[in-house]
Amino acid sequence: MATKTLEARFEHLSVNDENDSHAAGKTLSKAKKGSVSTAVSLTGLGPANPPAASSTRNQLLKIALQNTTESKVNASSPNLKDHQKSSTVLYEQPAPKTLHLGMFEIGKALGKGKFGRVYLAKERSTGFICALKVLHKSELQQGGVQKQVRREIEIQSNLRHPNVLRLYGHFHDSKRIFLVLEFAGKGELYKHLRKENRFPEWKAAQYIAQMAAALKYLHKKHVIHRDIKPENILVGIHGEIKISDFGWSVHAPNNRRQTMCGTLDYLPPEMLRSGSQDNFYNEKVDLWSLGVLTYEFLVGEAPFEDTPVMTQRRIARGDMSIPSFISPEARDLIKRLLVLDPEKRISLEEVQQHPWILKHCVKTEKASQRSSNQK
Repeated sequence: MATKTLEARFEHLSVNDENDSHAAGKTLSKAKKGSVSTAVSLTGLGPANPPAASSTRNQLLKIALQNTTESKVNASSPNLKDHQKSSTVLYEQPAPKTLHLGMFEIGKALGKGKFGRVYLAKERSTGFICALKVLHKSELQQGGVQKQVRREIEIQSNLRHPNVLRLYGHFHDSKRIFLVLEFAGKGELYKHLRKENRFPEWKAAQYIAQMAAALKYLHKKHVIHRDIKPENILVGIHGEIKISDFGWSVHAPNNRRQTMCGTLDYLPPEMLRSGSQDNFYNEKVDLWSLGVLTYEFLVGEAPFEDTPVMTQRRIARGDMSIPSFISPEARDLIKRLLVLDPEKRISLEEVQQHPWILKHCVKTEKASQRSSNQK
């Protein structure tokens, strides 16, 4: 009986959210490409609800913040070998035999996309705070993206890194697929970037250092992300970044693919050569995207941004200009990542040791190490 009641409430919540898209959907006002985000904007959990519902949802948020604050994560450290050991843990992962909707208390909608929504949720028996991504099977079928969802589940459920969003589990009913995801307390990095216009170099360097560590981990697991962009990066409660949205990712042990995918502004030149004999590519596509990301962090827009046709032409030629306010060190890193020949791009190890990264991250890392040694 309780499960039926919760099912009814869940459906009611979905309908209410559709009708209240202006209020509840503010957190995604600038989201692109219709991907469902697992992020939460703290301001998006405001009291625009009945008192009882507001109290319950605020309590969920309070518990989430308390649990994440208890974790000691050095969000700004570029050397993340030890970071993984101290990554944000809300509780031990609940490990029931069978997941089902009745196990979760459903909170406010955190985001919406083309194929579903994400809700703040709490696992009833343990108090485990998470994000519940709800995908409608009929919409997935109409959009022809069932394969992407299967890929996302298969890949993300096997990843364990502090800068990669955890997928704790999944289940489904006759109409929907539910993904139980890590709660990222500070939302989408894209929204932070739009708010600030561009990041100061120290912040951009720390973000890129964490991205490099995460991509290094993914590539060692033979996973190519293929869709690195600010919209697919979330921010944890301590400011640490987490790569998400693995729908375009692929596990490629032979490291050679031919499919064209991802977002146009971030597509590398080797993925634009459709129909040619040499249109194979490998994990170095993520290095190109890391270069585009570095540029956008510092400048506020993508380096090849133009009309779709011109964007492709500019990418194929490597046609970009770096503004004069960018430091020489950052300029060097961008140029060494945005190289037309994939084999000549700087490696992730070299990114981690690049003067621009070391300049902005090493002092912070040493300070945090001294602090931890004194405890």
